[in-house]
Amino acid sequence: MEFLKQFAVPHPSLPIYASMVAIGLTVVAIIAGLTYFKKWGYLWREWLTTVDHKKIGIMYLLSAILMLFRGGVDAVMMRAQLAVPDNTLLDAQHYNEIFTTHGVVMIIFMAMPFIMALMNFVVPLQIGARDVAFPRLNALSFWLFFMGAMLFNISFVVGGSPDGGWTAYFPLVGPELAPNVGNNYYMIAIQIAGLGTLMTGINFITTILKMRAPGMTLSKIPMFTWSALTANIIIVFAFPPFTVALAMGAMDRLFGTHFFSMSNGGMDMLWANLFWVWGHPEVYILILPAFGIFSEVISTFSRKNLYGYKSMVASMVIISLISFFVWAHHFFTMGMGPLANSIFSITTMAIAVPTGVKIFNWLFTLYKGKIEFTTPMLYALMFIPLFTIGGVTGVMLAMSAADYQYHNTMFLVAHFHNVIIPGVVFAMLAGLTYYWPKMFGYMLNEKIGKWTVWLLSIGFLLAFMPMYITGLDGQVRRAYTYSEATGFGPLNMVSFVGAGIMAIGFALICYNLYYSYRYASRDVGIDPWDARTLEWATHNPVPAYNFAIIPQVNSYQAVWDAKKNGHVLFKEEKYEKIHMPNNTGVPFIMGAIFFVWGFSMIFSLWIPVIVSTIGIFVCMAYNSFKEDHGYYISAEEVKETEKELRGVS
Repeated sequence: MEFLKQFAVPHPSLPIYASMVAIGLTVVAIIAGLTYFKKWGYLWREWLTTVDHKKIGIMYLLSAILMLFRGGVDAVMMRAQLAVPDNTLLDAQHYNEIFTTHGVVMIIFMAMPFIMALMNFVVPLQIGARDVAFPRLNALSFWLFFMGAMLFNISFVVGGSPDGGWTAYFPLVGPELAPNVGNNYYMIAIQIAGLGTLMTGINFITTILKMRAPGMTLSKIPMFTWSALTANIIIVFAFPPFTVALAMGAMDRLFGTHFFSMSNGGMDMLWANLFWVWGHPEVYILILPAFGIFSEVISTFSRKNLYGYKSMVASMVIISLISFFVWAHHFFTMGMGPLANSIFSITTMAIAVPTGVKIFNWLFTLYKGKIEFTTPMLYALMFIPLFTIGGVTGVMLAMSAADYQYHNTMFLVAHFHNVIIPGVVFAMLAGLTYYWPKMFGYMLNEKIGKWTVWLLSIGFLLAFMPMYITGLDGQVRRAYTYSEATGFGPLNMVSFVGAGIMAIGFALICYNLYYSYRYASRDVGIDPWDARTLEWATHNPVPAYNFAIIPQVNSYQAVWDAKKNGHVLFKEEKYEKIHMPNNTGVPFIMGAIFFVWGFSMIFSLWIPVIVSTIGIFVCMAYNSFKEDHGYYISAEEVKETEKELRGVS
């Protein structure tokens, strides 16, 4: 019985019991459905073993949408708890757990895979490649992310959830103050997912630098690919410090080391520094690809070249550099001293300059454009003013003297969401709508999509603008309740109503996916948006090989030049055999073993840890020594596929 007690939730409640039932029923339903419809073989052949960047992108996308609603439920529960003073919907412990998981899920398991989904699907198409540089590594990256996400999400129902905030500051999450296994989940699950992200960074840097179509120099790379390149460079430099920090934190909790303890030579601020050396560049890992998406959307639906291509690229490079010199602005109130505060205040305000350049470039692109108010364009138009508000409040927070007023209040919460929701979530939803016909061969319903944009925008304003006011009035963040005497009740109720409206908006997204799947026309052509870049030069759905003939490029908007200026993308219709990588089950199996390894580490089950560690190295050895030369699609098969996709009999 003592052995089994460690797997029990230490603070059970009705919502947790409901979660247990829901998870169990969902697993049973999935297994029953796959068995009844005899889809196990299809699932293994087409998805679990795939190395196709397009299918991997779709799996990232499905994971991100799932996690969006998982984190969204946490958000609604928090706003419900704070809607009225002295509320007892959640107790302090449950609120802390929901608060922690909301932050981790939304940043690491929702926003990151959303970005990876669009990178995986779009970047190889946009540069004229047939796949990424390392297809098997790409599959392993996804399965490590996915298993890390699933491991983290079972914490609520097995052993207890982390409760130290998404920043997991020591000593709050150290073994002395948090003896339960909840924060072990944080250290181990994020570590596994982070390894996958680091592999993705290496893979896409190599892909973009080495696999571009003939003629596509660095000055002719489309803007989304430029944003992906800069974001992945940040990943390669920012994730290793966080990887080390998580390993040290896990050792503190599991093996009694004292890296971050308050005694025996430990230093809790070491964790804070290592966390934010990753954590603030992470914001730009999220926002730069979002900027790339908005650049593509605004240019397409303004029917104009993107204004200031070179300045847009330069601003992204400058942002990626400065992002590593701003992390200590999180410590303005922690006694660094006036000199350090001044230096990081200046760097934090400086990063607003290249960001402002991009805002003006988008506005000049819109100026005198023939604007089409499609759903992706509406997201972009809502983004500009809302994100600007978030940027301005960021400059306010960058003033170290004033930060004593703002820090640890709801003002900071409002600022952060004011940047991430219009900047990242709106961009990902714009990209989802924009690239949906390329992914699935039909378009999402425009009317439902526009309703969604308005609901999310109105809900966002109602949910977060009141927090600026209550924050300036002194409402602290991370507190699960407040008294009626504070006067915060009415504005917090407005925030709850706004969160509810946003929830309706997200529900509309689900309805749109269902409605469009049932009723949308499948005859949309290869370029339904009249777009400008290379991904719109291939078929819907995209064949396994992407391009039957590698295109010849002479500008960053190659398709637009082909349509309007007569540039020939495909020099001659002479098909040749195409080399493609074989599917492999090793990445999925290795990801599953990592799940077992992580679960065993969390609960200090050392025999399974040893066995799974051996299994991981066996998979690595097998993958290293196995000779796999891929396969060829014959020229005749390529010709027949092209005829079929063009509708030629």
